[in-house]
Amino acid sequence: MTPLKVVPRLLRVASVLLAYRLDELVDAAHLYRPLKLLRPLVAKPRVDIRGLPRGARLRHALTELGPIFVKAGQVLSTRRDLVPADIADELALLQDQVAPFPGSEARAIVEQELKLPIGRLYARFDETPLASASIAQVHAATLHDGREVVVKVLRPGIDAQIGRDVKLLRSLGELAQRWHPNADKIRPLDVVAEVEKMLENELDLQREGASASLLRRNFASGVDLYVPEVHWDLTATRVLTLERVHGLSSDDIAAIDAAGLDRKAL
Repeated sequence: MTPLKVVPRLLRVASVLLAYRLDELVDAAHLYRPLKLLRPLVAKPRVDIRGLPRGARLRHALTELGPIFVKAGQVLSTRRDLVPADIADELALLQDQVAPFPGSEARAIVEQELKLPIGRLYARFDETPLASASIAQVHAATLHDGREVVVKVLRPGIDAQIGRDVKLLRSLGELAQRWHPNADKIRPLDVVAEVEKMLENELDLQREGASASLLRRNFASGVDLYVPEVHWDLTATRVLTLERVHGLSSDDIAAIDAAGLDRKAL
């Protein structure tokens, strides 16, 4: 049974889904069957998104609901065996195109974590992020010796927010497991467990740095795979500084073909 304390937040989820005209997700999954009497109280469908395809509407809804839902969307974007292609393509945009938090806050977090003014840490730190995702965003910087790096910074307050939303996501998973007609194929509780495991790893950037360092050592030849160097003196729990490497995204097929790369060999 869903705990009563999460019911108000379930109502908010329902309200956002309805506002983005995702009624089919509310009705087909029967997630809010006990709350139908309250449906007139939730937000009316938004007119400005009427012309958007369903995948785009779902992406915007997940973004509005917050980081934990964005992460769930990211996971689902990789499960093309479960999610229609048009939705998976839209959800893939959640990997690095989430609304950023202010660069000044990122700068403050870096200084707090590394215990020095930004000017002592880097010769240049660009407050405009290169990319922004649900858990962290990435800034370009230059070391005092001229080497280019990227600095990954956790979103402010993300730990507390994720702690709250994981409980809500688990309740949603339990409801979907019970009511969704395709629950045996979607396996919502498995998706939730995968999201929780990913979040546990992503909230400690030192752990991510350790994994990257191990991978770099295993492929030290640089022939098949080049892994950026971790700058450990500029890394902490909420900040990760990596060597900057320029290249093509692995899922940008058009760019890979334009560069003349052999996709089969790759």
